[in-house]
Amino acid sequence: MRQFAPLFGVTLATVCRVIQRLRPLLAIERATRPADAVDRLWIVDGTLIPVRHRKTGAASRNYRFSANVQVIIDADTKLVVAAARLVPGNTADAKAWRESGLAQHCEGVTVPADGAYINTGLIVPHRKRPGRALLPGEEQDNAEHRTVRARVEHAFARMKHYKILRDCRQRGNGLHHALQAVAHMHNLALTA
Repeated sequence: MRQFAPLFGVTLATVCRVIQRLRPLLAIERATRPADAVDRLWIVDGTLIPVRHRKTGAASRNYRFSANVQVIIDADTKLVVAAARLVPGNTADAKAWRESGLAQHCEGVTVPADGAYINTGLIVPHRKRPGRALLPGEEQDNAEHRTVRARVEHAFARMKHYKILRDCRQRGNGLHHALQAVAHMHNLALTA
């Protein structure tokens, strides 16, 4: 907001009022999948967003209070396909994925995820069992899996350049709308 005010020659209060009015319009979710979704590779991961609103977040291990959000990224274009509503930060990724409703978007699409998504129907890396080493083919599969999954981490890093996702003071649905708006701006920046 501090950057928009001098850019347009208005006060901070005016910028805040305009953002509050436009936020729901920027946060429109894409409910339909593209026609060529079967040929695509999407990546799922969750990230923690530090929040100050006590009803939205919960104490977690990375931040004092945070919210967990599940995001689907297109592996080829690195665009955000969908983002779920936020759950408290102490919720496990697999549980947050099951409750998010994003699984219906991924029907017929190859979707890798990290090891936290065991028993969710997503493609996860091979696990090392006690007393048994990974086979050479499994190690190579895990290496390829890591290189593909790095794209979602890069997308999160780009999205967290926006201050609102590093220190969110929004309440209730405001955080969800802010996340949707940042995802939309992230997609616009990549396609421009």
